[in-house]
Amino acid sequence: MKIIKRSGTEVPFDRTKIEVAVTKANESVIPSERMSAIQIKRIAEDVESAALNMNRSLSVEEIQDMVEDQIMNQRAFSVARRYITYRYTRALVRKSNTTDNQILSLIECNNEEVKQENSNKNPTVNSVQRDYMAGEVSKDITRRILLPQDIVAAHDEGLIHFHDADYFAQHMHNCDLVNLEDMLQNGTVISGTLIEKPHSFSTACNIATQIIAQVASSQYGGQSISLTHLAPFVDISRKKILAEVKDEFSSAGIEVPDKAVSEIVENRLRDEIRRGVQTIQYQVVTLMTTNGQAPFVTVFMYLNEARSEQEKADLAVIIEETLNQRYQGVKNQSGVWITPAFPKLIYVLEEDNIAPGSKYYYLTKLAAKCTAKRMVPDYISEKIMLQNKIDKNGEGHCYTCMGCRSFLTPYVDEDGNPKYYGRFNQGVVTVNLVDIGLSAQKDMERFWQIFDDRMELCHRALQCRHERLTGTLSDAAPILWQHGALLRLKSGETIDKYLHGGYSTLSLGYAGLWECVYSLIGKKLTEPEGEALGLEIMRKLNEYTAKWKAAENIDYSLYGTPLESTTYKFARCLQKRFGIIKGVTDKSYITNSYHVHVTEPIDAFDKLALESKFQALSPGGAISYVEVPNMNDNLDAVMEVMKFIYDNIMYAELNTKSDYCQVCGYDGEMQIIEEDKKLVWECPNCKNRDQSKMNVARRTCGYIGTQFWNQGRTQEIKERVLHL
Repeated sequence: MKIIKRSGTEVPFDRTKIEVAVTKANESVIPSERMSAIQIKRIAEDVESAALNMNRSLSVEEIQDMVEDQIMNQRAFSVARRYITYRYTRALVRKSNTTDNQILSLIECNNEEVKQENSNKNPTVNSVQRDYMAGEVSKDITRRILLPQDIVAAHDEGLIHFHDADYFAQHMHNCDLVNLEDMLQNGTVISGTLIEKPHSFSTACNIATQIIAQVASSQYGGQSISLTHLAPFVDISRKKILAEVKDEFSSAGIEVPDKAVSEIVENRLRDEIRRGVQTIQYQVVTLMTTNGQAPFVTVFMYLNEARSEQEKADLAVIIEETLNQRYQGVKNQSGVWITPAFPKLIYVLEEDNIAPGSKYYYLTKLAAKCTAKRMVPDYISEKIMLQNKIDKNGEGHCYTCMGCRSFLTPYVDEDGNPKYYGRFNQGVVTVNLVDIGLSAQKDMERFWQIFDDRMELCHRALQCRHERLTGTLSDAAPILWQHGALLRLKSGETIDKYLHGGYSTLSLGYAGLWECVYSLIGKKLTEPEGEALGLEIMRKLNEYTAKWKAAENIDYSLYGTPLESTTYKFARCLQKRFGIIKGVTDKSYITNSYHVHVTEPIDAFDKLALESKFQALSPGGAISYVEVPNMNDNLDAVMEVMKFIYDNIMYAELNTKSDYCQVCGYDGEMQIIEEDKKLVWECPNCKNRDQSKMNVARRTCGYIGTQFWNQGRTQEIKERVLHL
């Protein structure tokens, strides 16, 4: 059994340390109030037994809480007071150097919590460590100076989660939709260098990757680009190649029929498209941004976004090449084709590609093949999204999310035109619904009272995010605010105007709806009573965001939080506050957003149909998934799921596995086994447990992770049931 020290370092549990600490407290009181050596030993044994039953690595603070409880169980109250006083005194001493210890432990790769915080960051790399060091300093400043102490306390206790505190000290926003069209068509500036409109598709792709890297280094969340914005450059290359081919034949004095010339041009054009798409894929995978990871970018593939039939046909070629290259994957250091984490791909299911016989049905079949092998693309239903995303003019719109699931609200500009690209999200604060449910102790009236209090807490925390961005100068991130990625402001201008009026959004996140409902009425979301209460809670959350929006002219929106490391943090906080409650706190994780619990047996189609009701009430972002086995030999089933998505739910994905053992070459699914009360990954073929010598890709929060996960998320992955 392991414990996690305050620095984040993971060490073996040592029962004798408890006995020593309690003995010191015991010796500091008068003899008549002391415990016997047998009592002290029993305390240590009981704490060890309780820790083992938690089935995870406990923190030092949790162990010490247990020790306090056991001392009081022995009715040695004087000893308990001395022990508590000692803890408090040591806490005051540590308060001055906690940040130093955190930084030192992560530099030496001993900080277990930081190592498992982000499944797409390698904590042994200098650039990642540098980002984490800056993050520790930012969190320290945020906690001591920038945030009210009751919000810090609520975050620490797991009542809420104030996201991305490691970037809050700077004037940075969360995620956005990059206006790639504006930057390519009208030019941009990168690192002080003027970049004019490209004269070929391959050049446009190269510039796009540079824009992606610059944007990623200027914010902390995900970004999305559309392949539609690259499509016009296909025809520019076509005309350029045509002129070159004609000139070649003319110079050689050769007459060639127009049909043959067209074939030569299209073949060369295909080669250029292949190179351009490869540039995007390989540069995104290999680029390292200033926050120590590949850019968190989503690529949007939407045929109906094209403005002409020729542009749509050219876009289809780009989409086809993108899918083919992602299906192939990228080579790891051993030369084996594996599944990369980025770019994330989203494919829109629409009338022209969903039915057999439709013009672009071949692309949908290719997408299904790619999903079965590489877990992407994910799918947006144009049909359902047009119903869900209605602007003030009464018109429906289909557009991409920012990153993995954060959706902008419909917006119409001053000229009455819909606008999505160039907009952004200010930040997220998430409420732990499970804590509200358990605090209410099955009293619904009490539940709604606590709910109101937590909403007020979240509101004030979100206002802190908004106020932190207020007054931000465009000079803080020129690529975003001055050179077209989001806006084209002048130097010295602030972004304040775009924090109001719906141009950007603020996200109220929520987590653990499944456990919250079960804690209140003992019913699951898959049962009629549970579904009804779950939907009522969702509607209430939306009432609050609507009220705040009306009062402040800021687009607050409800967001299904993609808990990654926070799922473990929330679970630990709940266990500390309420103990182990079957069906609620008996896991080392809680359920993301409105999702059906990962252990619940349910058919893929029933799951999507049920979750579509909740997704419609999560306008700030949400995604549903179905867990499937290896589908490479059953693409017809994948196609059936995709058709169901088109008819029933706005945004969904299929989760499969994509692993490789570098020791023995096994390319099946890596297993998760338990060793010394800790979950570890193992190759079932050669028993390799060295994570640095295996490639594991799992979708955990709407995006693919490849650097492994904390114990809570690992348990969640292990316990997933198949839906197909």
